[in-house]
Amino acid sequence: MYKIKTYNQISVKGLDRFPRDRYEVASEIGHPIAYLLRSHKLHDEVIPETLRAVARAGAGVNNLPIEAYTQRGIVAFNTPGANANAVKELVLAGLLLGSRGITQGMSYVQTLTDIGDAAAMSKLLEQEKKRFAGQELYGKTLGVVGLGAIGSMVAEMALALDMKVVGFDPALSVEAAWRLPSQVQKMENLQSLLAHADYVSLHVPALESTRHMINRETLQSLRPGATLLNFARDAIVDSAAVVASLDAGQLGQYICDFPEPCLLGRSDVIAMPHIGASTAEAEENCAVMAADQLMDFLHNGNIKNSVNFPPISMARNGGCRITFSNENVSGVLGHVLSVLADNEVNVLDMVNKSREQVAYNIIDVEQSPHDSVIDSIAAVDHVITVRVIA
Repeated sequence: MYKIKTYNQISVKGLDRFPRDRYEVASEIGHPIAYLLRSHKLHDEVIPETLRAVARAGAGVNNLPIEAYTQRGIVAFNTPGANANAVKELVLAGLLLGSRGITQGMSYVQTLTDIGDAAAMSKLLEQEKKRFAGQELYGKTLGVVGLGAIGSMVAEMALALDMKVVGFDPALSVEAAWRLPSQVQKMENLQSLLAHADYVSLHVPALESTRHMINRETLQSLRPGATLLNFARDAIVDSAAVVASLDAGQLGQYICDFPEPCLLGRSDVIAMPHIGASTAEAEENCAVMAADQLMDFLHNGNIKNSVNFPPISMARNGGCRITFSNENVSGVLGHVLSVLADNEVNVLDMVNKSREQVAYNIIDVEQSPHDSVIDSIAAVDHVITVRVIA
């Protein structure tokens, strides 16, 4: 029986993926083999000895102690793309709100409570509506920073609105490049993108390398009066620098999903309460993807969409499956294979992948090995964790 501990409120559609005869899933549970959560912060939580996997139903993983998990051989999953459509639609809302004076006009209308005559109100609005005149998105240039699952969808959306699109992504994968529309003009660096765009939409993860990538220096490259949209992560934008740029008239408007005290009360800021992925569909998609990835890992040892381990999978070839993680140094796999050979355990198939400082291995053997064999593998220098999957 696999024990899964949940945090936050997980969509029922995700929880229903777990067969009840093989899984015990609860928010209060002892000796869990896996966690399933959304935004709960786990940095201060004691890591159970039994824990082997953590699945975040969402894209960002800054609420997980990734380095500690890697050192313990715990695979951390996220669900990239599951909430992409929800975020894309909110970016569209941000573009429209930021281009047409919609929020300002709506706020003005709510001040007219002292007017009791509809005709008088209509006459006044005809006179005042010029205060809220905006501009069309048609023909404007959108700069998309980060061209992954969400960024590529935002780019496609903008092209459908007859906008021009320029993009920049220093870590663009081959898969993402194939997915990207050919009409997107790729920029060599962030500064070049900022100089070309009327609107800039950010879609990069919160990493040390992306922390405050929008700062005083980069904001100086902006086309004057441009609108910046941040529906990615608060950490990638230096809010103090944004305020200074707004005050100086370089940045025209800031639209974000991450309110901060310094951003409130400004007519050139539209701040939403972190609702980018807050749709029923996105929560269901994330929960289902997280649950499926956990089950594939627990049942088969396969890894997909991990943020700290390499992607790896192998079809079952009968017999018994052994998986183990190890520090990414030479000789470990050979030593493990020697242990199997010395104990006359026949290997049917195997695959090995590495990512930075960690490696992961799947080995199918003809029959279930004795506990002493698994103990010998666990004792090999630099091996972190070992699992046997029947």
